[in-house]
Amino acid sequence: MILQDYIPTDWKTALEAEFAKDYFIALERLLAKAYQEKKIIHPNRSKIFYALEKVPFQDVRVVILGQDPYHGQGQAMGLSFSVPRGIKIPPSLRNIFREMMNDVQLEYPIHGDLTKWADQGVLLLNAILTVEHKSAASHSKWGWETLTDQIMKILSDQGNNIVFLLWGKFAQSKKALIDETKHLVLEAAHPSPLARDKFQGCQHFSKTNEYLVSKGRKRIDWSLETP
Repeated sequence: MILQDYIPTDWKTALEAEFAKDYFIALERLLAKAYQEKKIIHPNRSKIFYALEKVPFQDVRVVILGQDPYHGQGQAMGLSFSVPRGIKIPPSLRNIFREMMNDVQLEYPIHGDLTKWADQGVLLLNAILTVEHKSAASHSKWGWETLTDQIMKILSDQGNNIVFLLWGKFAQSKKALIDETKHLVLEAAHPSPLARDKFQGCQHFSKTNEYLVSKGRKRIDWSLETP
């Protein structure tokens, strides 16, 4: 499997130096082996780099960092925290929506498809981009984290005035990759049911827009389709 063939051209240019590195070659081999063994891998291979496909490199305004894809049937779509229309909204995303409702006074959406956010420059990036069916974190340490760390670092180095939303300890461990003199980092507990009460009240949606507007950038319309 030649992973770089699935990466959009602008991101491929930014990440070109990674493709010859040992970790990237090893990652390709591990994935190729998994497919050869007929393992069920989420998301579909055409959606592995969907987050990058939806947000061109130069258009990134916000990064919401997740850990790894949903591992249930039909859930993963290549965007962190997002699920396709018609799929039940997962608990963490329900809590994200509750905070969004309280923070920026929006109605509860009827679906969990966050494509509208991505279309506005919100990079919905998982640190690990694939997972085996019903086996959470099964592709951890395969090399994905090294690649997505590099994505974060390149955005920090080459971008300006990006908002990085780091929810939970895992995401917050990536804070060192970000130059806080150029960007805004907002941290909160993970929106999972286990930490819901700590996540609620973080006001990251309004704080993101306040920062973007203060830097002359367009605010994010967080609204999604409602009944």
